[in-house]
Amino acid sequence: MDDDPPVADLHLHTTASDGRLTIDRLPEVAQAGGVDVVAVTDHDRYHPELDAPVVERDGLTIIHGIELRVDAGDRRVDLLGYAVEPHDALTAEVERLQRNRVERARKIVEYVEETTGVHLDIDLHDGIGRPHIAHAIDASDAPYDYQGAFDELIGADGPCYVPRDLPSFDHGVGVLNEACAVVGLAHPFRYREPADALDLCADLDAVERYYPYGYDTDVSLVDEAIEEYDLLATGGSDAHDETLGRAGPPETAFRQFAAKIPGL
Repeated sequence: MDDDPPVADLHLHTTASDGRLTIDRLPEVAQAGGVDVVAVTDHDRYHPELDAPVVERDGLTIIHGIELRVDAGDRRVDLLGYAVEPHDALTAEVERLQRNRVERARKIVEYVEETTGVHLDIDLHDGIGRPHIAHAIDASDAPYDYQGAFDELIGADGPCYVPRDLPSFDHGVGVLNEACAVVGLAHPFRYREPADALDLCADLDAVERYYPYGYDTDVSLVDEAIEEYDLLATGGSDAHDETLGRAGPPETAFRQFAAKIPGL
C-alpha cells in the first residue's frame, strides 16, 4: 500500500557523481532513514568502491546500480540498472560518457567565465555534472547562487548550456540488459509527457513508482503501465544529500524486486 513505509531506497547518488554521500557513510545514513537495503545509482558511472553486484557494509545491503541518461528521440530519459556486472559494452559506454562529461564541463566553465568575467575554482573530474559547476558559481564572485546559476546561465535555455552526447534509448537498454539484472525507467513524472515516457516501459523490466513526486501526483498512470507491461515497481529518494528513506518500495514490492537480483 502507498502508506506502507519503504524498506529500501533504490535510487541515490554519491560523491562518485553529484551526490554528497560516501560509501563509508552509507550504513549510518541508511539506518537513520529506516532502510536496510540501498542501491547506489550514480550518473553514467560504476562506483569504484563496489566490486560486486550486491555487497554488505556494516549490516547494510548495497546494490551496485547505475543511472544512464539516454536519448529516446523526442525526449531524454533516465534508465536505472540494478546489480551491475561490468560488461565490455557498458564499460565502453561509461568511459565515453565520462570523457564527454569532462569535455562538456570544460566548455560550460569557459562560457560561464567569459559571460561573468569571473574565474571558477573547479576540478574537472570523472562524474562531473552541472551541479558541480553551479556550486562553483555560487562560491565565486559571480552574482548568482546555486539555483540562479541554473536559471540564468547553465540551464537548458541558458547562454552557457552545452548539451551532452547521449546514447540512444535502444543502445542504452541493450548495454544495460547485458550488464544488469533489472533495468527500469526512472521518475516518469519528471518528464514533460509522463504517459509517453511510460510507453518506453514496453522494453524494460521496471518503473520507478515510489518516488518523492509530491502529494498531489496521481500515480495511476504508473500503476497502469505496471499492469500492462508486467513491471516491477521500484523507487527511491533520488538522494543527492545525506537523507535516505524519503521514498522507496514497501515490503511486497521490494520482495518482488529482490527475487530478480542474484545474491539479494
